[in-house]
Amino acid sequence: MNRIFACLFAALVMLGAAMPARAQDYPTRPVKIIIAFPVGGLLDVVSRIVGEKLSGLAGQQFVIEARPGAGGTLATAAVARAEPDGYTLMMINDNHAINPSVFKNIPYDSVKDFAAIGFVGSAPLVFSVNAGLPLHSIKDLVAMAREKPGTVTYGSVGVGSAAHLAGEMFTAAANVSMQHVPYRGGAPALNDLIAGHLNTMMTSAVVGLPHIEAGKLRPLAVAHSARLAVLPDVPTLAEAGYPLEAAYWFGLVAPAGTPAPVVAWLEKGLREVLAMPDVNKRLTDMGAVVNPLGGSDFAAFIRTDMAKWADVIARNNIKFE
Repeated sequence: MNRIFACLFAALVMLGAAMPARAQDYPTRPVKIIIAFPVGGLLDVVSRIVGEKLSGLAGQQFVIEARPGAGGTLATAAVARAEPDGYTLMMINDNHAINPSVFKNIPYDSVKDFAAIGFVGSAPLVFSVNAGLPLHSIKDLVAMAREKPGTVTYGSVGVGSAAHLAGEMFTAAANVSMQHVPYRGGAPALNDLIAGHLNTMMTSAVVGLPHIEAGKLRPLAVAHSARLAVLPDVPTLAEAGYPLEAAYWFGLVAPAGTPAPVVAWLEKGLREVLAMPDVNKRLTDMGAVVNPLGGSDFAAFIRTDMAKWADVIARNNIKFE
C-alpha cells in the first residue's frame, strides 16, 4: 500500500513539475482568438492587428475565428467550455458586460468562467447618418424624428449592444420615437446604413471613418467626453445638448483555469503589442482609444461595466423582446 502511495505521489510531483515547463514553452502550435461578431466589423479589425503582432512575438500563428450569433452568447459559451490550455482565447467586447442584464439564464458567468488577460482599448461611438439625408446636426435628426415619430430607423450590432442601449438613452433624453433595427454584427449594419436602408446608427470611427471620408456617411456627433482627433470638426453629444457617452471596448480573455504562466505570457505579450508605435498609430488613426490594462485591472473593469449597464437598463426601463 505504501508503495502505491509513493508511486502516486511521485507521479503527481512529475506532473506538477511538467506543467510549468509546458506553459513556459507556450505556444507550440497555432492559437485561436474567437470573436463573437462577423468578419469586417470592429472586433475583427482590432483582433487581426493584435493577432498579427502576437504571432510575431510567439513564432506561432494567432488565428482569428468569427462565430457570430445570439448577441455573442454562443461564442462566449463555447470559449467558457473550451480546454483551458491557452490555445483558445477570446477578444471580448462590451456585450460581455451587458449580456447578463439582457439575456436570461446565459450558460456562463462573465466573471468566474474567464481569466482576464488584458484590456486593449475602446472605440467611442459616432452618431452617423446616411449622407443622402438632409441632416447635418443632432438638432436636425431630432426634428426629423419628431416630425415622423417611429419611422426614423437606427441600427445596432445587436439587441443589448452598446449602440442599442445608447440609442435608447438618446431617444429618451431627446423625447423622440425611433425604430431600432438590430443586426448580427457591425459590418452588415454598416452596409445597410451606407445603402440607405437605415437612416442612422451609432458606429465606431474604426469601421465608419473610411465611409465618412468617402462621403457616404455624415457624422453628427461623438458619444465621448471629447472630440476625436480623427474627426476634429464633429461635436460631442454633450455639445449638442445630450451629455451621453458610449463606446465599444475590447480585451483579451481565456477560459478560467488556464495555467497562470500562460496567462502571464499572454498578458506580457499583449502589453508589448500595444506599446508598439505602429500598432498604437494604426488604432488611434482609426478612431480607437488605446488603454492597456493588465489582467487584474481588466477583470475589475468588467465587473464595473456590468454594474453600470445593469443600472442604465433599470433606470431607463429598457425592455428586451
